[in-house]
Amino acid sequence: MAAASAADEAWCRETVPRVMELVSPRLPQRDACVLLSVSPWCHRALAANPKLWEVLDLHEMKKAGERLISALSLARYRHLKVVNLEFAQDIEDRHFLRLKGAILLEELELLNLNACQKISDTGIGAATSLCPNLRALSIYWIVGLTDASIEHVVKNCKQIIDLNMSGCKNISDRGIQLVADNYQGLQKLDITRCIKLTDDALQKVLEKCSALESLNMYALSSFTDKAYTKIGYLANLTFLDLCGAQNLTDDGLRSISRCGSLTYLNLSWCVRVTDVGVVAIAQGCRSLELLSLFGILGVTDACLEALSKSCSNSLTTLDVNGCTGIKRRSRDELIQLFPRLSCFKVHS
Repeated sequence: MAAASAADEAWCRETVPRVMELVSPRLPQRDACVLLSVSPWCHRALAANPKLWEVLDLHEMKKAGERLISALSLARYRHLKVVNLEFAQDIEDRHFLRLKGAILLEELELLNLNACQKISDTGIGAATSLCPNLRALSIYWIVGLTDASIEHVVKNCKQIIDLNMSGCKNISDRGIQLVADNYQGLQKLDITRCIKLTDDALQKVLEKCSALESLNMYALSSFTDKAYTKIGYLANLTFLDLCGAQNLTDDGLRSISRCGSLTYLNLSWCVRVTDVGVVAIAQGCRSLELLSLFGILGVTDACLEALSKSCSNSLTTLDVNGCTGIKRRSRDELIQLFPRLSCFKVHS
C-alpha cells in the first residue's frame, strides 16, 4: 500500500502539472477556476500559468461585484487584460468605488460592462480610473448613462480604439463630440439606438475619426445624407450597418460606394434607396461579402445584375427578402450569378 501511495503522489506531483500545462491554455477560465479545487497539484499547476489569468470572466454571474473585488485581490490577476461583466448581476457603482485608488490595472485592454444596468456615470468614472491603457470599452444597454460617462472615459483612458455605446439613449451630441476630439485613431464605433445624436455630431466623428474600420448605426432613422455622405471618406471601413436609415438616399449611397474595402453592408429598411444607389455600391465596393437589401421596394433585378458583374467573386450572403421587384431564382441560376453564395433570402 505504501508503494502504491508513493506512486500516486509521484503521479500527482509530476504528471498532473504537465497535463495542466498542456490543457490549461485551451480551457475556458471558468473551467480552470473549478479545477483549482480538485487537488493541490492542480491548483499549483494552474495558478502558475500566467496566460490563464489574463482574463476575468464574470458574465451573467450572480454577486459579480463581490467576485470582482475578491479576484482582484489575488496576485495572479495583476496582469489582467480582459474583464467581462456582460449581464453580470449585482454589479454596482460601490464595487468600483471600493477598488478606486486601491489597485491599478495598467495592462487591462478590454472592459465589457454590457447591460450592467446598476452602473451610473459615477461607476463609469471609477471603473475607467482603474485602467488607463484601456483600448476597448463596451457599455451597451446601460440606459441611464449620460455625456458625463464619456467625459470620464476620455479623461481616464487615452488609448481607446473600440467603443460600443449601443443603446445609451441619453448620450447626446456633446458626448459624441468628446469622442471625436479625443479618439481620432478610433477603429470601431457602435452608436446603435443613440437617438439623441444629430447630423452635426455624426459629421464631426466621421471627419475626425478617419481610421474607422467598423461603424454600427443600426436603428437610427434621424440622420440624413448630410452626414451619410461623410462615410465615403472612411477609406478603411469594412463593416457598416445602416439598418433603418430611412433618410438615406441614392446620393448618400454614391458617397458610401467610395469605401472600397467594405465587406459587410446592411441596408435593411433603407426605404428611399433604389437600383441607382445599389448599382453604385456594386461598382465601388467589389469586396462585399454580405449585403442586405431587406424591405427595399425600390430595387429590381437590375441591381442584382450589377452585383453579379462586380461582386460575384466575393458575395456569400445576399438578403432581398421583401424586395418585390426582384424575382425568384432557382439555386442553379443563383450559383451562375454568384458562385460563392451560401445564403440567399428572397420574398415569398
